[in-house]
Amino acid sequence: MKIYHNPRCKKSREGLQILEESGQEFEVIKYLVEVPTQQELKKLLQKLGYQASELVRTNEKVWKENYKGKELTEEEVIEAMVNHPKLIERPIVETSENAIVGRPPEKIKELL
Repeated sequence: MKIYHNPRCKKSREGLQILEESGQEFEVIKYLVEVPTQQELKKLLQKLGYQASELVRTNEKVWKENYKGKELTEEEVIEAMVNHPKLIERPIVETSENAIVGRPPEKIKELL
């Protein structure tokens, strides 16, 4: 199990705490430092059952200034998230078969 985590985000910290309390083993990926590749994001999106645009934090300044209102392909949205990982919604918890966005953090319990 993996958690894509941003330590500065309260919801991400809450999600991490849920995993810690579960007693299960997991890997913490600080995705702002260890930025997922386009292939990794595509696999995550597939596990989530999301279109790339559903994983974007559209209220982030970088999105509003560079992408808002533009017609972007799936590839272009994924590229935007790779170039600006702050745009990736968080936390994401991934297992070998599934993934879930922990918003609210309690949703993580669905994977445990």
